[in-house]
Amino acid sequence: MTILVAYVPRPEGQAALEKGIELAKERNEFLIVVNATPGGTGEDPSRADAQDVERIEKLLSDSDIEFEFKQFVRGKNAVEELDDLVAAQDASMLVIGLRKRTAVGKLIMGSMAQEILMSISCPILAVKAH
Repeated sequence: MTILVAYVPRPEGQAALEKGIELAKERNEFLIVVNATPGGTGEDPSRADAQDVERIEKLLSDSDIEFEFKQFVRGKNAVEELDDLVAAQDASMLVIGLRKRTAVGKLIMGSMAQEILMSISCPILAVKAH
């Protein structure tokens, strides 16, 4: 079985990563950490940079679990990438991080977490950032 973690380089991404590692250890499951952005010409704050990727891979290596880190920048949005991976990996669970947003912030920016919750077919664990 496989646990997927949706990672973004923010506190909610770190919370999801830590919970995913904890669950993979407890359940003896393979862990796939995914950082997916649509790409484009501008900087994307959801894309993990080389330093962040190195830190994540070290954390995963030190955790004594089987893992894979995937970073996609190929035109699909994060929800599409996660949905494809859930199906391809027959994932037992998806772990996402949440952050507090105002009602206006949700209205203007949308809610990626809500889209994930409504679209992804496997069980989802949403964790709050510390």
